[in-house]
Amino acid sequence: MAKVAVQTFHTPRERGLEAARQIALVVGASVFVAVCARIAIPLPFTPVPLTMQNFGVLLVGLLLGSRRGFAALTLYLAEGAMGLPVFSPVGLGGVAQILGVTGGYLLAYPFVAALAGFIFERGRKTFVRATVAGLLAEVLLFVGGLSWLYFWTHSLAKAAYLGLYWFLAAEVIKVMIAAAVATRGKNVRAGDAKLEF
Repeated sequence: MAKVAVQTFHTPRERGLEAARQIALVVGASVFVAVCARIAIPLPFTPVPLTMQNFGVLLVGLLLGSRRGFAALTLYLAEGAMGLPVFSPVGLGGVAQILGVTGGYLLAYPFVAALAGFIFERGRKTFVRATVAGLLAEVLLFVGGLSWLYFWTHSLAKAAYLGLYWFLAAEVIKVMIAAAVATRGKNVRAGDAKLEF
């Protein structure tokens, strides 16, 4: 069984520097997702835009791991709730966007990142593991998004029409790209064992 080396920080300065590094990674990840959210294509037949936001969420979870991924996406939602322009420009912004028709996807983001990271953290960091982690995280994302759409439309068929069918091919591509990047970016995850909440 492989042993995981956990670096110990003895001096207050070392602990402070590591804490600052972890915070910077979490904040930077939330900004990365916000940048991805700006790449959005509105579709005339659905209120759900085609966006790179989901790719950003998956990549953050895979690269930073479950705890930091969850923290980064929770921070991202808090930034959006405060009115910062971090969500897709197609929506209303702020709390209105969280509570709007696409809110289910947004509220699922911390859990999506955490699930992707949780699966990828365990075992060898291979492309296959990253792909499986991304696909399962996407299932969770669409369960959240479609449940919210069902609440708004009162029709599972309508919810699937608005928030699933048009996005499947694009989501598979995003998963594959995120998995490829994550398998090459293993060094970022090394500090996840040092972060405690």
